[in-house]
This record gives sequence, structure tokens and C-alpha cells, in this order.
Amino acid sequence: MNGEKAGRTSPVPAEETPALFTGPRWFIPSAVLHELDPGAAGNGRRPRRTARDWIVDFSCFLFAVIVGLTALDALRQNPNVPPGLAVLDQVVGALACAAVWLRRRWPLGLAVAMVPVTFVSDTAGGAGIIALFTLAVHRPFRYAAWVGGVNTALVPLYYWLRPDLDIPYVVSVPFAMLLTVAIIGWGMFVRAKRQLMVSLRDRARRAETEARLRAEQAQRLAREAIAREMHDVLAHRLTLLSVHAGALEFRPDAPPAETARAAGVIRESAHEALQDLREIIGVLRAAEPDDTGRPQPTLGALDTLVAESREAGMKVSLDLRVADPAAVPSSVGRTAYRIAQEGLTNARKHAPGTEVTVSVAGAPGDGITVCVRNPAPEGEVPPVPGSGQGLIGLTERATLAGGSLEHGPTPQGGFAVRAWLPWGP
Repeated sequence: MNGEKAGRTSPVPAEETPALFTGPRWFIPSAVLHELDPGAAGNGRRPRRTARDWIVDFSCFLFAVIVGLTALDALRQNPNVPPGLAVLDQVVGALACAAVWLRRRWPLGLAVAMVPVTFVSDTAGGAGIIALFTLAVHRPFRYAAWVGGVNTALVPLYYWLRPDLDIPYVVSVPFAMLLTVAIIGWGMFVRAKRQLMVSLRDRARRAETEARLRAEQAQRLAREAIAREMHDVLAHRLTLLSVHAGALEFRPDAPPAETARAAGVIRESAHEALQDLREIIGVLRAAEPDDTGRPQPTLGALDTLVAESREAGMKVSLDLRVADPAAVPSSVGRTAYRIAQEGLTNARKHAPGTEVTVSVAGAPGDGITVCVRNPAPEGEVPPVPGSGQGLIGLTERATLAGGSLEHGPTPQGGFAVRAWLPWGP
């Protein structure tokens, strides 16, 4: 698929597409550059020659000409070659040298064509060497093996028809065969080096892509954690606002003292909600330092949470059986606090007026058990809006901490949330 079609089928913004090759290109072979950056050529055309390609092609052409001139000098000194045949040999050799410029476009075709050409023309020997070398570089080994095998098979017949005046037949034939094998071996070495270069670059590109995906996944997980934290923090505050605002709405004739107390709870809950929201938004902003100075709540803040709920009019019983709450790891303590907070929030919304029992027990090596229970409410409970994701988030939070969480109705008609969190020795 060419670059234009790929761009139509998978439109990816330029800033999201990693650069395939960002280094200097003039010294990179066009074939390798095309492997590193398939869209460089565009529209399915051959990649343009780089400056290095021009230098190499000219050097190959010059090599073919020099070998041809050397063979021409030896041809003129050979009395067994008629003048007409020598002229024809020169014409064929000149055409073969000119065909060297086509070696990148048709490496296999040029190498196959050079087999009979080099057999009938001495001056085309340099072009034949270049064609065989190019075939070994640009095509798999089987093509170079077939063409090289045919060349090797024709070597004894060639020197039998055209014996060298200076070198014996038994020396010329092995030397020519060894030269053919050396040319193919050199070409395969260059090909392997190029493939290694492309492989390493492709591996680096995949590593960059995987690193970018890991970074994006880490950001997504961090945002999900912040979203859970936002739900846990704000749900408690906003539930207080909803309950007390509903009480003021349905009891307009309440005593002034009770109305003032509810208004104070609403004001305090709104202030705390704004503070918590400001902290979370500050975390989302990478450039904004976290200078609020408010530590994250842990198990030691559970008494404050219960007291706050009692001030809001809830009946809460706390059974804390942890010898030293401050010794609990911060991550475990924070998770336990959030579980208790979410349990109180749900009880306030769905079972108002009931007595909620919060039990926390544990020791190093045994883990921590958190249980929030409430009986069934009396009478009809007015519906309170909610997302329904609190318990799902708590289950995920407990699982990530290495523990477990269960929730559901009790046989007596109430509701219970029970979690176990690890606490290493």
C-alpha cells in the first residue's frame, strides 16, 4: 500500500505519528531508506536515489569501464581473436557498462541478461560482476545462487573457448569460480547488514510505540483513580447537602435552631466540597503545584468522619479495634477510610434515620476488616439521585489494594458492606 492510500485509510494526526527516520538521509541507501520510511517515495514509485546512491552507482559504472578497458587491451593482444569479433566485443561491453545504471530498477533481469553477455564478451566482465553483486544485495539468496551457479557452470567452457595467454587453464577456472562465490558472499553480507539496520530501527520504533502506549495507559489509570477519588470525596459532601436541603424543603415550619443547624451543615459541607474539588483539579493540572497542604485521610481520621456524620444528624456507632491506627500503611488506611465513608454516604441516602454501625478490626499479619451495617429504614425513603458506581469503585479499589469487598442486603432486611484489606507484618 502506498503512502497516499495509507493516509486515506488510517488518518492519524501528524503529531501522533512517530518519525520513522529523523537522521541525515544523504548517506542512507535508497532501498534501506524505503524500508525505514515507506512513505518517502509516495504514490508507489521507486525511492529516489540519494547522494550516496549516485556516488555508488557512478563508482560501479567506473569499475565496469575500467575492467572493460583492461579486458579490451588483453583482447587486442590476443592473436586468436579476429578484429571484427573484437569490435563486436567492444560494442557489447559498452552497452553492458551503460546497463549498470539500471541495476537498482531491475537487479534480477540485469543479472540474468549478463550471463550470456559476459559469456560472449570479455569487456562486459566488470558489468557482470556488478550485476551479480547487485542481485545478491537486493534479492534473496536463491536468486543469486541460481545465477551464480549458471555463471560457475559456464566458467570451464568459457576458458576452454577463450584460454588466457598468461594464466594456465587449471588456475583460471578455480580462480573465476572463487571470484563468483566471493562476489555473492560479499553481496549477501551487505544485504544482511542492511536487514539488520532495518530490523534494529523497526525494533526501536516498536519500543517507542510501546513506551507511548504504556504512558497513555498510565495516564488513563491515573485519571480513573482520580475519578474514583473525586466520587468518594464529593459524594459524602454532596449527600449532606442533599439531605439537609431536602429537610429544609419538606419542613418549612422547623424550629429556628434546627433550621440554623441545617444551614450551617450545608454551608460547611459546601465549603469542604469546594476544597476537595480544588485539590483534585489541582492534581489534574500538571503545571499546578500541590500546595494545599491538606494530607489525604487515613484510618486515623475515621473518628473525625464519624463525628462529622453525627453532627449531620446521623446515628453512627464506631467500633475501632486497631491498637495503633497510625501504624497502618497509608494506602491501606486510606482505602479503609474511603470504604467507611462510602458506606456512611449510602446509609444516609438510602436508610435515613437508622443507626449505622462501623466496625474496623485488624492487626499486622491478619489484615484489616471494615464492616458498615445498617438496618432497614422505617417507612418510605424519598429517592436520592446517585450514580450507582460507588460500590463498584470500592470493589475495584479493594481489589487493587490486594483485598476483597462484599456488599448486599442482610437477612434482617438491612444492608452491609464488608471488606478485607492486607496488612503485612
